Amino acid sequence: MRVFAARWLRILLLVASVAALAAEVVVITDAQIAKLAQQFGPVAEERLTAWKDILTNPKYKRLSEQEKLEFVNNFMNQTRFVDDIQHWGKEDYWATPIEFLSTNGGDCEDFSIAKYFTLRALGVPDEKLRITYVKELVIYNQAHMVLAYFPTPDSEPLVLDNINKTIQPASNRTDLLPVYSFNGAGLWLAKEQTGRGQSVGGSDRIGHWRDLQARMRAAM
Repeated sequence: MRVFAARWLRILLLVASVAALAAEVVVITDAQIAKLAQQFGPVAEERLTAWKDILTNPKYKRLSEQEKLEFVNNFMNQTRFVDDIQHWGKEDYWATPIEFLSTNGGDCEDFSIAKYFTLRALGVPDEKLRITYVKELVIYNQAHMVLAYFPTPDSEPLVLDNINKTIQPASNRTDLLPVYSFNGAGLWLAKEQTGRGQSVGGSDRIGHWRDLQARMRAAM
């Protein structure tokens, strides 16, 4: 998390067009896991092996969407919160799910990105998911990122978060002020706490999404 105004300026430079990438989430190989385990230790091997099982075991795709949300949210929230400066030596770095899990750490963006791509791989439609920037008003009073899930196009979203780890309707999260959200299809300014907001396009923008896409494609 960073100073809210500075983060908002960086948000305006994001790439929002990632639908193709989201549909092609990398399934990590045993050889990759072994290599990363040598670098990061047994926790990396354990976490990556468990994630691979989630992506490849048919039983997880057969779960209901609510069960998928609960399972993925709980799995990813076991990872440590680590600030980008401490973890990566950079002001703002968006880790791929493999980087997030192999290093067993990340900040709010990394939690939300890992949940988004994993749920997409389990068959949750892109239109139901939005990575959402908010301002956290109670604990940190700073910019924060969560993943929002819309059961139907006009329904109130559910919030998947690494601060409050229980999945709750957005109306219950009075500690969060939504600002901006995106997925593989587009970019939206927040309209209200429970609404989808106004589309502002963004398919040709540059920023962290492009860097993330490049690193994920390189791992394929």
